[in-house]
Amino acid sequence: MNTARKPKGPPAGGQRKARSNPEGGLNLAPATWQPIEYEERSWEPDHEDNIWGSKSQRHKERGPYQAAVTPPIAEIPAVELPPEVEVLANEASIAIARFDAEVGAEIAPFSAILLRSESAASSEIENLTAGAKAIAMAELGDQSRRNAVQVVANTTAMRSAIALADNLDKATIIAMHTALLQDEHPEWTGDWRNEQVRIGGQTVHTATFVPPHHDRVPVAMDDLIRFVARDDLAPFVQAAVAHAQFETIHPFPDGNGRVGRALIHAILRNKGLTENVTVPVSAGLLVNVDDYFKALNEYRAGDPAPIVRHLAEASFEAIDNGRHLVADIRNVSRGWKEKITARSDAKAWPLSELLLRQPAIDSTLVQEELGIRQQVADRAIETLVDAGVLTKVSGNHRSRKWAAVEILDALDEFAKRTGRRKAH
Repeated sequence: MNTARKPKGPPAGGQRKARSNPEGGLNLAPATWQPIEYEERSWEPDHEDNIWGSKSQRHKERGPYQAAVTPPIAEIPAVELPPEVEVLANEASIAIARFDAEVGAEIAPFSAILLRSESAASSEIENLTAGAKAIAMAELGDQSRRNAVQVVANTTAMRSAIALADNLDKATIIAMHTALLQDEHPEWTGDWRNEQVRIGGQTVHTATFVPPHHDRVPVAMDDLIRFVARDDLAPFVQAAVAHAQFETIHPFPDGNGRVGRALIHAILRNKGLTENVTVPVSAGLLVNVDDYFKALNEYRAGDPAPIVRHLAEASFEAIDNGRHLVADIRNVSRGWKEKITARSDAKAWPLSELLLRQPAIDSTLVQEELGIRQQVADRAIETLVDAGVLTKVSGNHRSRKWAAVEILDALDEFAKRTGRRKAH
């Protein structure tokens, strides 16, 4: 978490000085896209022990700093883009809608598979890496691997974002954030942040970027929510810009990146561009994380075109990778049908379908998901073990857990194809 201590005192002057007070936001919506402005805020650490270095350095860390002020975008007439970027965004929209229709028409639960893959990729952008097996075990309650637990929380947040996509208001966005952090940091959930945060650096004075002071966040987020509610903008462009604005405001103490990328999917669903599946856009962003962060910086400098372009290119990457994953899962499923010799009405068949969206299971989960007794669940598991579909991965007796290794391998191969390039 890049969170700083609370600054003290009212804003003073500063570079690209803001044109109004924090309570009211900026006065008028600009006619064209504007760069962020900055305002000077005073700063003192809560404790002397929080400052290291020489006497001059300690004095500097008490001095004023520059915090961003985001221009309003809710009523800006249009998102002006170069013609080639508009074409690219339109092509990405068509590709997303086609992928959604193709995959969503299938009986197999590809929605859950793609949602999990998107969650893992979005988490990896934040350097939270976990293999498919660790994630699947975390879904069963294994708390031993922190990154995997956080990926599962991110999946819950994305699922919440999509479920609540019909009404993208303050309550929805806070619910997304709560789903992400309620177990690890419940004290940070429930509302916008009430302290200054930073991106990079050790203090607000050395940070790569200092988002708006917390007393500006409510107005800034209200403006963003009104921008998202508009129906006169191209949905893909609207999602890209809303994401960039959200990341610039940074309305929470932590989890902004993952919630901001979940917001992309919520907007695409809200505007009808997707109906069935989650296109794993973050897997496309992972191909070049540095360019992704560069595009966000260019947005803050007043140019929305790079983030729209980058998100479009990431969408093409994600769709190609997603199609590869779907093909791999299809092949695995076909192979199972040849290996399973149970009767047509045996519970081994619905269990094999369950494994496509829940590749690690135990008897309790199977009983709950299929609505069957323990003896029937255990018999179905044993049938799939004998067929080579399931492999025991942990536990003894009642705590035994099994996994569909072929599905886990397909998910890991999907992750490898992203390139796993880390940001600096």
